[in-house]
Amino acid sequence: MLATLPLPEHFTSRPATMDDVEAVVDLLNVCSVEQIGKPRTEAHEIRSDWQAPTFNLKADTLVVIAAGGNLVGHTALWDSEPHVRIYVAGDVHPEYRSRGVGTALCKWAEERARRAIPQAPASVRVVLLQETLSADTAAQDLLREQGYQLVRRSFRMVIEMNGSPPEPVIPEGIIIRPFVRDRDMHALVLADRDAFQDHWGYVEHPFEEHYQEWVHRIDNDPDHDPSLWFLAVDGEEIAGMSLCRPKMAEDPGMGWVYSLGVRRPWRRCGLALALLRHSFGKFHRRGRRKVSLSVDAQSLTGATRLYEKAGMHVDRQYAIYEKELHPGEDLSTQSLEG
Repeated sequence: MLATLPLPEHFTSRPATMDDVEAVVDLLNVCSVEQIGKPRTEAHEIRSDWQAPTFNLKADTLVVIAAGGNLVGHTALWDSEPHVRIYVAGDVHPEYRSRGVGTALCKWAEERARRAIPQAPASVRVVLLQETLSADTAAQDLLREQGYQLVRRSFRMVIEMNGSPPEPVIPEGIIIRPFVRDRDMHALVLADRDAFQDHWGYVEHPFEEHYQEWVHRIDNDPDHDPSLWFLAVDGEEIAGMSLCRPKMAEDPGMGWVYSLGVRRPWRRCGLALALLRHSFGKFHRRGRRKVSLSVDAQSLTGATRLYEKAGMHVDRQYAIYEKELHPGEDLSTQSLEG
């Protein structure tokens, strides 16, 4: 397969190895500095991605090497059961763009993704997805040239806290407490899956596989802080969660809410806002004055309105592109049932 990769002359390609971690981080951060003015990837993130239980480093990555030996292009693909929504991310060094490297990486990713179609259930829709900054028009032009279509946008939203945030109003019968791994891990994974079934693009994966991914992410995140994982509990049931990280690579002074969800029976009673304000308060007491999160711009559950009500605003936009590889029944959440 690699022998036919349409790379320009004097470039070579091969699967990534763990020895490439630092070079890939350097590449991603050069691209990030060009796009947003600061680096946003740390080596432990790439190592964790590449060592994840469902990731095959040899089959799911490709790096491009220039004549002088520098790593100038990279792409990675995430494909897990049931193999219906396959995600790709890649970058090309700014000095090596417009030479066909990005096109070659896109073609490799599509060829690799198509090999997953026979593993998907019969008669279902299989798509390939890539996300890019909305401001990155060159990347979007390339995706459209490769047959992708814009299907969604997402926001990064931020709050700057000039003073103490409002105290949360917690619904009656609910308590918010920190996560305790030995007691809560299994129930939290189940609750998170339940809460996010209403997220656009959600596809259910085998539980054991999903659970092992959670364990891997926690065990390989040096910044994991269980005291910033907040559970809203109603008796013995987890009603919702706000799972936070103490900092972001691009801004060590900014907290990050990377998963905020409420299960259906506990919605529309103010619990999501209470969890969010509880998180803001904890960050504020730790000296963080900025907190951010990501959200689907057309959130099916109205999350963007909630975050605006909490005082957050959009400070970055992303575009999500999709290419259909096989038509059929869509197993992913696209809308909420009436």
